[in-house]
Amino acid sequence: MDCHCSANHSIECTVKQCKHHYGMDNYCSLDRIQVGTHETDPTVKECTDCMSFSRK
Repeated sequence: MDCHCSANHSIECTVKQCKHHYGMDNYCSLDRIQVGTHETDPTVKECTDCMSFSRK
């Protein structure tokens, strides 16, 4: 997944440390993201992870 450098208004994101974060807006610049988990039985949102995250 590559950065297309425009805000995807279907994916809100507040993680400014991600290279896919779109400028000052709280959106992702990717066309799609992959969501995963670090738990065997996720029960709350804190158990999920954005697998598309890439540090700036």
